[in-house]
Amino acid sequence: MRQILLALLFSAVHAPANAWNAAGHRLTAVIAWQQLSPPTQAAISEALSRHPDYGRWIEKSRSSKDVDIFAEASTWPDDIRNDPRFYDEDREPATPALPGLSDTARHKRWHYVDLNAAGQTKSGELDAQIERLSRVLRSTGKKAEISNALPWLAHLVADIHQPLHVGRHGDQGGNEVEIENPFNKRLPFSSLHVYWDDLPGPPWLRGKRLKENAVHLLENHSAPRQGNVALWRDESHRLLAEAYPDTSGSLLPIISEDFRRRSRDIADRRIVEAGYRLGGLLETIFGQRVSRETP
Repeated sequence: MRQILLALLFSAVHAPANAWNAAGHRLTAVIAWQQLSPPTQAAISEALSRHPDYGRWIEKSRSSKDVDIFAEASTWPDDIRNDPRFYDEDREPATPALPGLSDTARHKRWHYVDLNAAGQTKSGELDAQIERLSRVLRSTGKKAEISNALPWLAHLVADIHQPLHVGRHGDQGGNEVEIENPFNKRLPFSSLHVYWDDLPGPPWLRGKRLKENAVHLLENHSAPRQGNVALWRDESHRLLAEAYPDTSGSLLPIISEDFRRRSRDIADRRIVEAGYRLGGLLETIFGQRVSRETP
């Protein structure tokens, strides 16, 4: 029995981890959308309509509503991890260009930043890329750059609010920490990173249920101060002290009822904060663009 459990554990913890799962990114996007003015919503929708995967987003969301397409677009940087049209720039040659995109790299280092005990960056580019993409969207006149940068920015602002995406240098953001989760019969053993990624809900969450969950989150968590990228990063890094279970199970650290409750509350709060802040950031960027470009 022990060998079977360890075999299951090995296969689970070595599955590739993303950031918040698709539900977390869609919830962040729906909350952000509610913070946007109609002109900004229209500008964002127009930019997304030029993206080569726009039709896929309509098909996956089963909707042509702008908010649903925006929510689906926010998952795109994870979707391309296994898409043969894109490549890992560290180990693969570049794939052919796609009309409407400025590049086809998967940019896996953009999804995280690992800090040492002194708070210095050891690996990853998450915070730096949010800053860079924001500058691109503020300044570029190239439509392909806007269509490419927008889904990335929506995705990464959610990522930086997931505590393990601003992780400890040395355990791969919790990917190398094995845990036992008695509350998940489908995946009783996993990495700690996978546990946190799945807290927002099932990855297929869309439509009416997605909107209802967003309303529930907004009713239970207040708006944060906007702050800046450094603040968002440091908030997540401080939460690492609460992100690791301290109860021992039969084989591994185990998710206790108390830890489950606290981690779900943190996840819910961080998604709301990410949504408000993403909305504030996009309103600033696109509000300026709309004002500048309107005769």
